[in-house]
Amino acid sequence: MSARSSGDAQVMNADVSWEAFDSTAYVEHNYRYLQPEDAEILHIIRDHFGGHFRKPDVGPVSGIDVGAGANLYPALALMPWCDEVTLVERSPANVKYLRGQLDNYRPNWDQFWDVLGEHEAYGDFSIDPRQQFRKVVKVEQGNIFDLGRFGPPRSAGTMFFVAESMTTSYEEFTLGVACFMRALAPGAPFAAAFMEHSKGYYTGKKFFPACDVGESQVRASLEPFADRFEVHRLEAKDRVRDGYSGMILSYGWRGNSDAQVPVGRPD
Repeated sequence: MSARSSGDAQVMNADVSWEAFDSTAYVEHNYRYLQPEDAEILHIIRDHFGGHFRKPDVGPVSGIDVGAGANLYPALALMPWCDEVTLVERSPANVKYLRGQLDNYRPNWDQFWDVLGEHEAYGDFSIDPRQQFRKVVKVEQGNIFDLGRFGPPRSAGTMFFVAESMTTSYEEFTLGVACFMRALAPGAPFAAAFMEHSKGYYTGKKFFPACDVGESQVRASLEPFADRFEVHRLEAKDRVRDGYSGMILSYGWRGNSDAQVPVGRPD
């Protein structure tokens, strides 16, 4: 089954039954064990955030993870540096899952924290990670297109497998990236991950749409908002599912500009 199987009709974010997202099946399939690609991503973002926040004169930090889904590791990467990390998620099922992890997150997430802890900046973090998670993380139900209602721009942010995994529309993809970047203050470090050339995906028995993007589209979506950033393609060593060709990770810093969202699709 394809997201474009019915006359190539666009599937917009508002058309999707997000309440049908099977959080349990999603975590079991994707995060019960640490996948090689996620381990590689963790190595990169721990260097990025660890290097940034170990600099002197970094003040109080507010973080945001946009479209958290049922994935805790972006929040784990942010939490040592943050006085508050807000997980914004649209699906009621995922919101319930996330709130159920606040007091004592499940043991499968320990392997993700262990990779972060191999970096000295995280290894020097003396507070028990579950205590810190309980202290700083909060969960809010909300839409990526309405992030302004969650407060002023944040000083750090993540968005993993969201903008390309909620619609088949390239315009909505670019708007989603723009909304994420506009939720960050100038100079804020960020990390964003994307499924490359995704054709859509299942959680349990429910199919969800995706926008087919590659490195050039990811780069074009970020360029109006980031002065310095990198884009890395991660080869799919052991694919977690069918229907995609790899993963793309971008990380960098929010720029001072607030350009118009690009309309055309780059080649």
